[in-house]
Amino acid sequence: MMKLLAKFVLWIAGWKVVGGWPEGLKKAVLIAIPHTSNWDLLYARAAFFIMDVPVRFTIKKEIMVGPLGWLIKALGGIAIDRKKVSGKRKQTYTEAMINMLKQRDELVIMVTPEGTRSYAPRWKTGFYHIAMGADVPVVIGFLDYKKKEAGIGPVIYPNGMIDEQIQEMMAFGRTVTGRHPEKGIR
Repeated sequence: MMKLLAKFVLWIAGWKVVGGWPEGLKKAVLIAIPHTSNWDLLYARAAFFIMDVPVRFTIKKEIMVGPLGWLIKALGGIAIDRKKVSGKRKQTYTEAMINMLKQRDELVIMVTPEGTRSYAPRWKTGFYHIAMGADVPVVIGFLDYKKKEAGIGPVIYPNGMIDEQIQEMMAFGRTVTGRHPEKGIR
């Protein structure tokens, strides 16, 4: 049902899906770039439904209640429980996502590395640390508003050279145009 609805949404909006999910890849951190608009989630989520990518995104467990929680869960939301870890501190979101990836046989977590819909000269690095800690690749998902294309770009296997690899991802991001280009990757 969701796949049919996704096809309808992208058809009405004039979008097409390009590329596909890497064959056999069951666990990954999927970065969605560039993130410049609230519309990004709708188009990206629709494209991932069409590509049969079982993508999930994280949200605080406190928000996942009632009708809003049901809707978010249907779209792929997964609750983050920052329960206490050894000692007295709560686990970080990064630790919680690493644990989720390690505990499951199949999981693709979508993250926006900019951390905002505004221009961000530097990306947040949590997604990289999650991929590294869970020993999974980073897959680049993209929206190109100029071409009206949604798709999958390069797959990056974290090797610890964080600055160089993020620059490589950003270089790919400069080849696509966000809804608000001035807020995109420069």
